[in-house]
Amino acid sequence: MNNVHQINKKSTQQQSAERLEETRLNDASDWIAKLDRGLTTLEKKQLTEWLSTDVLNIEVLFEVAQMWDKMDHLSRLSDIFPQANVKKKQTRNAIAAVAASFIVALTLMLYQSDSNLLPFAQSTSAIVAMQASYQTNIGESNTINLPDNSKIVLNTNSFVQVKYSQNSRIIELLRGEIHIDVAHDTARPLSVIVGGKVIQAVGTAFNVEVRNDLVELIVTDGKVLVAQKDNTLDDGIEQIAKRLPKNSMAISKGEKVDLDTSGKTQEKVRKVDPIEMAANLSWRQGNLIFRGESLADTMTEISRYTDIEFELADDKELQKIQVAGMFKTGDVTGLLDVLTRNFNISYQKVGPHKIVLKYAG
Repeated sequence: MNNVHQINKKSTQQQSAERLEETRLNDASDWIAKLDRGLTTLEKKQLTEWLSTDVLNIEVLFEVAQMWDKMDHLSRLSDIFPQANVKKKQTRNAIAAVAASFIVALTLMLYQSDSNLLPFAQSTSAIVAMQASYQTNIGESNTINLPDNSKIVLNTNSFVQVKYSQNSRIIELLRGEIHIDVAHDTARPLSVIVGGKVIQAVGTAFNVEVRNDLVELIVTDGKVLVAQKDNTLDDGIEQIAKRLPKNSMAISKGEKVDLDTSGKTQEKVRKVDPIEMAANLSWRQGNLIFRGESLADTMTEISRYTDIEFELADDKELQKIQVAGMFKTGDVTGLLDVLTRNFNISYQKVGPHKIVLKYAG
């Protein structure tokens, strides 16, 4: 009887998920129909709110618009989709989705110290001490559930070291990008060390990406503090784990800052609108959403998810192309097909891991 009950429960969950997807599809179809006859000011606000509630809403809207050949309607929303400033023909060519998906594989490297998983008693809760390293290869992603119920999602080609003790929670991001949901623990702030910076929280969620001399930080929930790591101190985790001063740089939910690891530029915190937030975090669903970026910037981002190097020919026409739409990470075959059919771009394979893009003219 227990087995039958579990099967019925799973079936009910599946039916609920199917109803949710059906509702999402119906909503997207309704919005395309409304866009076809023109949105009122209130409807435009409602559409923005609907898009910001779930990144999947954006994806389905693009898919329905493409299926109905209504991509031009999205170009009317210049404040939501900046690529609307591109000429009509370019906009239609620029908004495209790669339909094929790819299989996500995982390579997880785990190193543990001799003291790994030794329990310590503190009041009525058990504090776990552990030291481990996790990494993903190019094109891979992985979710790590930590012993304090915090969760790390590793993006492509990322590497982190996790060090927990009785009094500290330290995560060092050495390469790539992570999104972390921090379990609330005021006694042990969680600190992310990256590029000589300390990002600290007691219970929140944020995204961190290493980009050459910059570290991009986006806070998706709560608030974090940021300070320069004091290199004059011992690198022991107890020193790093000390609570940051209250006058440290503060970044709250819906805000973003580019942390300069070289110390050459001023760091400014800015607000991030919900649509931009969803686009920046779409990698967690295996997607990349572009909103009018140049072809060069688009290919640089796409290259993070494959071992193929894309080189753009020296052509002014290529520099004019702006990209908007949703792409599947790692799908090189589908990508090249879209570039050929919709962007008037030809390509030449000049090696096993290099492709040159040219404007077909």
